[in-house]
Amino acid sequence: MSSYLLRRVREVAAARNVACRGILVGSAARDTWLSGDRDIDIFLAVPEDGDITAALEIAREIAPEHEERYAEHAYVHAQIDGFDVDLVPCYDVSDPSRIKSAVDRTPFHSRYISARIKGMEDDVLLLKQFMKGVGVYGSDLRTGGFSGYLAELLVIHYGSFLRVLEGASSWRPGTRIELAQGAEMSAPLVVIDPVDPKRNVAAALTLDRMFQFVAAARCFLKSPDISFFFPQEAHTMSPDEIRGEIERRGTEFVLLEISAPDMVDDVLYPQMRKAEAAVRGLLEREGFQVLRSDVDLLRGGDVRARLLFELSIWELPSVRRHIGPPVWEEEHASRFVRGNPSPISGPYIDNGRLVVEIPRRYTRAVDLLKGEIHRISLGKHLSSGRMRTLSTREMLEQMDENLAEFLTAYLHKRVRVC
Repeated sequence: MSSYLLRRVREVAAARNVACRGILVGSAARDTWLSGDRDIDIFLAVPEDGDITAALEIAREIAPEHEERYAEHAYVHAQIDGFDVDLVPCYDVSDPSRIKSAVDRTPFHSRYISARIKGMEDDVLLLKQFMKGVGVYGSDLRTGGFSGYLAELLVIHYGSFLRVLEGASSWRPGTRIELAQGAEMSAPLVVIDPVDPKRNVAAALTLDRMFQFVAAARCFLKSPDISFFFPQEAHTMSPDEIRGEIERRGTEFVLLEISAPDMVDDVLYPQMRKAEAAVRGLLEREGFQVLRSDVDLLRGGDVRARLLFELSIWELPSVRRHIGPPVWEEEHASRFVRGNPSPISGPYIDNGRLVVEIPRRYTRAVDLLKGEIHRISLGKHLSSGRMRTLSTREMLEQMDENLAEFLTAYLHKRVRVC
């Protein structure tokens, strides 16, 4: 398929009289792609002073039935004979220091790896499958894990799959790996890009995913097992099983569903995480206690962001303490008393400060969110979306297959630690 696509780039470029060459990049270009992967990345490179929109027109002709996506500029994504194909315009720069957009760097990555990976392809495949099996493979912002390029650089740096695991076993936050001398950076893991020393290849890796990998590496070295590479597929619980698990936990859940625009995950997931933090802050400021929370994105038809909150304290008394200023701050104290003319109790003095007890507006977390969610910012693409707030009972009554999968993953969250 890749040979066919490269030939089509040559044919269409020649027919259009456009200076453009196709470049196969990614794991398919260096025999390090995992069995079952159906991704092919073809870059359409035009000269530095060329017209990148001409390359996009070539991509559109090669794949008439396509979806246009956007990174720093538009590219074509299509399904061709069962393969997920990305046709990505770029500039054919002579040096990575002259790149015009981030994608221009990728052909240099491909050449760097191809020149150094010979004889270690199987080690790369083992490492990628191990990362996939333990849930840390993928540098998208949803996963926050290791990219394929990062996995390849780790094998080149350490020399083999096992040596990567041995090296990772002693990683600490801020570990730095230099394949070239690079700039100072702050991140959980810093791996200097040998193609662009100002860049951290591990920039998308989160602290939690980093140490999920570290913990799994230690476990594997102590007791190697095929299940690290191919874990048993998780069983999605039935609604009755989910209900029983929630009852066993003795907590309450609140689910927010927000309609979202049809945008790529790397745009929506950061906003969903910010919205999650904002809602959590609202709940905790009002005295409710969040045990844990998570987010999910439902595609197919309407796009919906799901924000799940598990509460260990979800109902509060009708009265709450409102603590005021120290009594010796006369002006502030007077203003506080005037501002609370009809308290249930008080004002009284506790440890030198004025205190009143006043009615609580919302005694249930779900009512707080239904009444006040519009007052907090949920991000550019979520704040204007249609929204509904579901209690545990409502969530269980309206269970669908996707929600069952989300709740199963949430309730059975577990990593390998030895």
